[in-house]
Amino acid sequence: MPNKKITLLIPCYNEEAGLDLLYERVSKIMDDLKNYDFEMLLVNDGSRDGTLEKMKLLRENDKRVSYINLSRNFGKEPAMLAGLDYCDGDAVIILDADLQDPPELIPDMIKIWETGVADVYARRKSRQGESFFKKLSSHWYYKILQRLTNIEIQVDTGDFRLLDRQAVQALRSLREGQRYTKGLFSWIGYRKREILFDREPRAAGETKWNYWKLVGLAIDGITSFSVVPLRLSSFLGLTISAGTFMYMLFTIFKTLIFGEAVAGYPSMMSVILFIGGIQLIVLGIIGEYLGRIFNEVKNRPNYLISECNGKKIYMEDDKE
Repeated sequence: MPNKKITLLIPCYNEEAGLDLLYERVSKIMDDLKNYDFEMLLVNDGSRDGTLEKMKLLRENDKRVSYINLSRNFGKEPAMLAGLDYCDGDAVIILDADLQDPPELIPDMIKIWETGVADVYARRKSRQGESFFKKLSSHWYYKILQRLTNIEIQVDTGDFRLLDRQAVQALRSLREGQRYTKGLFSWIGYRKREILFDREPRAAGETKWNYWKLVGLAIDGITSFSVVPLRLSSFLGLTISAGTFMYMLFTIFKTLIFGEAVAGYPSMMSVILFIGGIQLIVLGIIGEYLGRIFNEVKNRPNYLISECNGKKIYMEDDKE
Protein backbone atom coordinates (compact mmCIF):
# COMPACT_ATOMS: atom_id res chain seq x y z
CA MET A 1 0.00 0.00 0.00
CA PRO A 2 1.24 3.53 -0.72
CA ASN A 3 2.40 5.63 2.19
CA LYS A 4 -0.08 7.96 3.80
CA LYS A 5 0.48 11.61 2.97
CA ILE A 6 0.72 14.19 5.74
CA THR A 7 0.72 17.93 5.04
CA LEU A 8 2.45 20.29 7.46
CA LEU A 9 0.52 23.54 7.12
CA ILE A 10 2.52 26.58 8.27
CA PRO A 11 1.10 30.13 7.91
CA CYS A 12 3.87 32.74 7.72
CA TYR A 13 3.94 36.50 8.09
CA ASN A 14 7.34 38.19 8.20
CA GLU A 15 9.09 34.99 9.31
CA GLU A 16 12.25 35.32 7.20
CA ALA A 17 14.54 35.13 10.24
CA GLY A 18 13.23 31.78 11.44
CA LEU A 19 12.40 29.82 8.28
CA ASP A 20 15.81 28.13 7.98
CA LEU A 21 15.66 26.86 11.56
CA LEU A 22 12.04 25.79 11.05
CA TYR A 23 12.97 23.82 7.93
CA GLU A 24 15.94 22.23 9.68
CA ARG A 25 13.83 20.88 12.54
CA VAL A 26 10.88 19.86 10.38
CA SER A 27 12.98 18.19 7.66
CA LYS A 28 14.68 16.02 10.27
CA ILE A 29 11.29 14.68 11.34
CA MET A 30 10.21 14.14 7.74
CA ASP A 31 13.43 12.20 7.09
CA ASP A 32 12.99 10.04 10.19
CA LEU A 33 9.39 9.03 9.49
CA LYS A 34 10.01 7.12 6.29
CA ASN A 35 6.66 5.34 6.34
CA TYR A 36 4.86 8.58 5.47
CA ASP A 37 4.98 11.00 2.56
CA PHE A 38 5.28 14.57 3.83
CA GLU A 39 4.49 17.92 2.29
CA MET A 40 5.61 21.11 4.00
CA LEU A 41 3.05 23.71 2.87
CA LEU A 42 4.08 27.29 3.63
CA VAL A 43 1.45 30.02 3.26
CA ASN A 44 2.90 33.50 2.83
CA ASP A 45 0.33 35.91 4.25
CA GLY A 46 1.53 39.08 2.52
CA SER A 47 4.91 39.26 4.26
CA ARG A 48 6.90 42.48 3.81
CA ASP A 49 10.34 41.00 4.36
CA GLY A 50 12.15 38.26 2.47
CA THR A 51 9.84 35.44 3.58
CA LEU A 52 8.59 34.68 0.06
CA GLU A 53 12.12 34.56 -1.39
CA LYS A 54 13.15 32.21 1.41
CA MET A 55 10.17 29.96 0.62
CA LYS A 56 11.15 29.83 -3.05
CA LEU A 57 14.70 28.86 -2.14
CA LEU A 58 13.49 26.06 0.12
CA ARG A 59 11.23 24.85 -2.68
CA GLU A 60 14.16 24.74 -5.11
CA ASN A 61 16.24 22.64 -2.72
CA ASP A 62 13.49 20.29 -1.52
CA LYS A 63 10.40 19.43 -3.58
CA ARG A 64 8.63 18.32 -0.42
CA VAL A 65 8.29 22.04 0.30
CA SER A 66 5.37 23.85 -1.34
CA TYR A 67 4.32 27.44 -0.92
CA ILE A 68 1.26 29.59 -1.49
CA ASN A 69 1.63 33.35 -1.80
CA LEU A 70 -1.49 35.34 -0.91
CA SER A 71 -2.11 38.59 -2.78
CA ARG A 72 -1.90 40.60 0.47
CA ASN A 73 -2.02 40.19 4.23
CA PHE A 74 -5.44 38.66 4.96
CA GLY A 75 -4.66 37.47 8.50
CA LYS A 76 -3.79 34.13 10.02
CA GLU A 77 -7.32 32.71 9.92
CA PRO A 78 -7.79 33.14 6.13
CA ALA A 79 -4.20 31.97 5.59
CA MET A 80 -4.98 28.72 7.41
CA LEU A 81 -8.12 28.27 5.32
CA ALA A 82 -6.08 28.78 2.14
CA GLY A 83 -3.73 26.03 3.24
CA LEU A 84 -6.60 23.69 4.12
CA ASP A 85 -8.18 24.31 0.72
CA TYR A 86 -4.99 23.47 -1.17
CA CYS A 87 -3.69 20.48 0.78
CA ASP A 88 -4.62 16.94 -0.22
CA GLY A 89 -2.96 14.81 2.45
CA ASP A 90 -4.57 12.09 4.52
CA ALA A 91 -3.92 14.34 7.52
CA VAL A 92 -2.92 17.95 8.08
CA ILE A 93 -0.75 19.25 10.91
CA ILE A 94 -1.05 22.99 11.59
CA LEU A 95 1.86 24.64 13.35
CA ASP A 96 3.28 28.14 13.73
CA ALA A 97 6.45 29.26 11.98
CA ASP A 98 7.93 30.75 15.16
CA LEU A 99 8.66 27.27 16.61
CA GLN A 100 6.68 27.94 19.76
CA ASP A 101 4.85 24.81 18.63
CA PRO A 102 7.62 22.16 18.79
CA PRO A 103 7.68 20.01 15.61
CA GLU A 104 9.16 17.19 17.70
CA LEU A 105 5.59 16.39 18.85
CA ILE A 106 4.61 15.37 15.31
CA PRO A 107 5.54 11.66 15.69
CA ASP A 108 3.43 11.38 18.85
CA MET A 109 0.51 13.10 17.11
CA ILE A 110 0.72 10.66 14.21
CA LYS A 111 0.72 7.67 16.58
CA ILE A 112 -2.48 8.90 18.23
CA TRP A 113 -4.05 9.65 14.84
CA GLU A 114 -3.37 6.09 13.69
CA THR A 115 -5.60 4.84 16.52
CA GLY A 116 -8.60 6.49 14.85
CA VAL A 117 -8.57 9.96 16.43
CA ALA A 118 -9.60 12.68 13.96
CA ASP A 119 -8.29 15.69 15.90
CA VAL A 120 -5.11 15.51 17.98
CA TYR A 121 -4.68 18.92 19.61
CA ALA A 122 -1.71 20.15 21.62
CA ARG A 123 -2.52 21.80 24.96
CA ARG A 124 0.01 24.00 26.71
CA LYS A 125 1.25 22.95 30.15
CA SER A 126 3.31 26.12 30.43
CA ARG A 127 3.80 29.26 28.34
CA GLN A 128 7.34 30.58 28.43
CA GLY A 129 8.09 34.11 27.30
CA GLU A 130 4.60 35.45 28.02
CA SER A 131 3.71 38.04 30.64
CA PHE A 132 1.68 37.24 33.74
CA PHE A 133 -1.09 39.57 32.56
CA LYS A 134 -1.35 37.82 29.19
CA LYS A 135 -1.56 34.39 30.83
CA LEU A 136 -4.18 35.60 33.33
CA SER A 137 -6.31 37.38 30.70
CA SER A 138 -6.16 34.31 28.45
CA HIS A 139 -7.26 32.07 31.34
CA TRP A 140 -10.25 34.24 32.18
CA TYR A 141 -11.20 34.73 28.53
CA TYR A 142 -11.51 30.99 27.99
CA LYS A 143 -13.57 30.67 31.19
CA ILE A 144 -15.96 33.38 29.99
CA LEU A 145 -16.14 31.90 26.49
CA GLN A 146 -16.98 28.47 27.91
CA ARG A 147 -19.85 29.99 29.89
CA LEU A 148 -21.24 31.90 26.90
CA THR A 149 -21.16 29.12 24.30
CA ASN A 150 -22.91 25.77 24.07
CA ILE A 151 -19.86 23.95 22.68
CA GLU A 152 -16.77 22.84 24.56
CA ILE A 153 -13.80 24.92 23.42
CA GLN A 154 -10.43 23.56 24.49
CA VAL A 155 -8.61 25.73 27.06
CA ASP A 156 -4.93 26.70 26.60
CA THR A 157 -5.03 25.29 23.09
CA GLY A 158 -4.00 27.06 19.91
CA ASP A 159 -3.92 26.00 16.28
CA PHE A 160 -1.20 23.37 16.76
CA ARG A 161 -2.97 20.10 15.97
CA LEU A 162 -3.30 17.16 13.61
CA LEU A 163 -6.53 16.96 11.66
CA ASP A 164 -7.76 13.90 9.80
CA ARG A 165 -8.94 14.41 6.23
CA GLN A 166 -12.56 14.08 7.39
CA ALA A 167 -12.11 16.99 9.81
CA VAL A 168 -10.29 19.03 7.14
CA GLN A 169 -13.18 18.57 4.71
CA ALA A 170 -15.60 19.72 7.40
CA LEU A 171 -13.57 22.87 8.02
CA ARG A 172 -13.40 23.56 4.29
CA SER A 173 -17.18 23.58 4.11
CA LEU A 174 -17.40 26.44 6.64
CA ARG A 175 -16.86 29.55 4.51
CA GLU A 176 -17.70 32.32 6.97
CA GLY A 177 -15.59 35.44 6.48
CA GLN A 178 -14.78 36.43 10.05
CA ARG A 179 -13.37 33.14 11.21
CA TYR A 180 -12.56 32.02 14.72
CA THR A 181 -10.88 28.73 13.89
CA LYS A 182 -10.27 27.73 17.51
CA GLY A 183 -14.03 27.58 17.94
CA LEU A 184 -14.59 25.88 14.58
CA PHE A 185 -12.27 23.05 15.62
CA SER A 186 -14.68 22.34 18.46
CA TRP A 187 -17.86 23.03 16.49
CA ILE A 188 -17.20 20.33 13.85
CA GLY A 189 -16.93 17.67 16.55
CA TYR A 190 -15.24 14.34 15.70
CA ARG A 191 -13.14 12.27 18.05
CA LYS A 192 -10.48 14.37 19.80
CA ARG A 193 -7.52 13.75 22.07
CA GLU A 194 -5.07 16.14 23.66
CA ILE A 195 -1.33 15.99 23.94
CA LEU A 196 0.49 18.18 26.46
CA PHE A 197 3.58 20.28 25.79
CA ASP A 198 5.57 23.19 27.18
CA ARG A 199 5.32 26.20 24.91
CA GLU A 200 8.69 27.81 24.23
CA PRO A 201 9.54 31.44 23.42
CA ARG A 202 9.81 32.46 19.77
CA ALA A 203 12.89 31.07 18.05
CA ALA A 204 13.37 34.20 15.93
CA GLY A 205 11.63 37.39 14.89
CA GLU A 206 8.95 39.30 16.75
CA THR A 207 5.37 38.44 17.58
CA LYS A 208 2.73 39.83 15.21
CA TRP A 209 0.11 39.97 17.95
CA ASN A 210 -0.55 42.86 20.28
CA TYR A 211 -3.25 43.29 22.90
CA TRP A 212 -5.60 45.14 20.55
CA LYS A 213 -5.44 42.30 18.01
CA LEU A 214 -5.96 39.76 20.78
CA VAL A 215 -8.99 41.70 22.05
CA GLY A 216 -10.38 41.74 18.50
CA LEU A 217 -9.84 37.98 18.23
CA ALA A 218 -11.57 37.48 21.58
CA ILE A 219 -14.58 39.52 20.42
CA ASP A 220 -14.70 37.46 17.21
CA GLY A 221 -14.76 34.31 19.31
CA ILE A 222 -17.67 35.48 21.44
CA THR A 223 -19.76 36.94 18.62
CA SER A 224 -19.13 33.90 16.38
CA PHE A 225 -20.38 31.33 18.85
CA SER A 226 -22.78 33.06 21.21
CA VAL A 227 -25.78 35.41 21.23
CA VAL A 228 -25.63 35.70 25.02
CA PRO A 229 -24.40 39.34 24.87
CA LEU A 230 -27.55 40.28 22.95
CA ARG A 231 -29.72 38.50 25.50
CA LEU A 232 -27.88 40.18 28.35
CA SER A 233 -28.55 43.53 26.67
CA SER A 234 -32.27 42.74 26.62
CA PHE A 235 -32.27 41.65 30.28
CA LEU A 236 -30.27 44.75 31.21
CA GLY A 237 -32.79 46.97 29.45
CA LEU A 238 -35.71 45.25 31.16
CA THR A 239 -34.02 45.50 34.56
CA ILE A 240 -33.25 49.19 34.21
CA SER A 241 -36.76 49.89 32.90
CA ALA A 242 -38.32 48.05 35.85
CA GLY A 243 -36.05 49.83 38.32
CA THR A 244 -36.81 53.20 36.75
CA PHE A 245 -40.55 52.52 36.90
CA MET A 246 -40.36 51.56 40.58
CA TYR A 247 -38.32 54.66 41.37
CA MET A 248 -40.87 56.81 39.52
CA LEU A 249 -43.71 55.34 41.59
CA PHE A 250 -41.70 55.91 44.76
CA THR A 251 -41.06 59.54 43.84
CA ILE A 252 -44.73 60.19 43.06
CA PHE A 253 -45.83 58.50 46.30
CA LYS A 254 -43.31 60.45 48.37
CA THR A 255 -44.31 63.75 46.79
CA LEU A 256 -48.07 63.24 47.15
CA ILE A 257 -48.04 61.76 50.67
CA PHE A 258 -45.20 63.64 52.37
CA GLY A 259 -45.07 66.71 50.18
CA GLU A 260 -41.32 66.41 49.60
CA ALA A 261 -39.85 68.20 46.63
CA VAL A 262 -38.65 66.15 43.68
CA ALA A 263 -34.86 65.87 43.49
CA GLY A 264 -33.33 68.43 41.21
CA TYR A 265 -30.67 68.82 38.56
CA PRO A 266 -27.78 66.67 39.95
CA SER A 267 -29.84 63.53 40.44
CA MET A 268 -31.62 63.99 37.12
CA MET A 269 -28.33 64.37 35.21
CA SER A 270 -26.87 61.32 36.96
CA VAL A 271 -29.80 59.17 35.89
CA ILE A 272 -29.73 60.51 32.32
CA LEU A 273 -25.99 59.94 31.93
CA PHE A 274 -26.20 56.45 33.46
CA ILE A 275 -29.03 55.34 31.17
CA GLY A 276 -27.30 57.01 28.19
CA GLY A 277 -24.13 55.05 28.90
CA ILE A 278 -26.06 51.78 29.10
CA GLN A 279 -27.74 52.57 25.78
CA LEU A 280 -24.38 53.18 24.09
CA ILE A 281 -23.02 49.90 25.43
CA VAL A 282 -26.05 48.01 24.14
CA LEU A 283 -25.79 49.75 20.76
CA GLY A 284 -22.12 48.77 20.63
CA ILE A 285 -22.98 45.11 21.24
CA ILE A 286 -25.67 45.22 18.55
CA GLY A 287 -23.18 46.96 16.25
CA GLU A 288 -20.67 44.11 16.64
CA TYR A 289 -23.22 41.58 15.43
CA LEU A 290 -24.54 43.91 12.72
CA GLY A 291 -20.99 44.47 11.48
CA ARG A 292 -20.48 40.73 11.15
CA ILE A 293 -23.69 40.43 9.13
CA PHE A 294 -22.59 43.35 6.93
CA ASN A 295 -19.26 41.67 6.18
CA GLU A 296 -20.77 38.24 5.58
CA VAL A 297 -23.48 39.34 3.12
CA LYS A 298 -20.82 40.80 0.81
CA ASN A 299 -19.82 37.20 0.12
CA ARG A 300 -16.26 38.14 -0.76
CA PRO A 301 -13.65 35.35 -0.95
CA ASN A 302 -11.74 34.73 2.25
CA TYR A 303 -8.43 35.14 0.45
CA LEU A 304 -6.85 35.62 -2.97
CA ILE A 305 -3.76 33.74 -4.13
CA SER A 306 -1.06 35.42 -6.19
CA GLU A 307 1.03 32.34 -6.95
CA CYS A 308 1.48 28.72 -5.96
CA ASN A 309 4.91 27.09 -6.37
CA GLY A 310 5.92 29.70 -8.93
CA LYS A 311 2.72 29.56 -10.97
CA LYS A 312 0.37 32.54 -11.09
CA ILE A 313 -3.15 31.71 -9.91
CA TYR A 314 -6.28 33.17 -11.48
CA MET A 315 -9.74 33.08 -9.95
CA GLU A 316 -11.05 30.60 -12.51
CA ASP A 317 -8.14 28.19 -12.00
CA ASP A 318 -8.66 24.90 -10.21
CA LYS A 319 -6.00 23.38 -8.03
CA GLU A 320 -3.68 21.12 -9.98
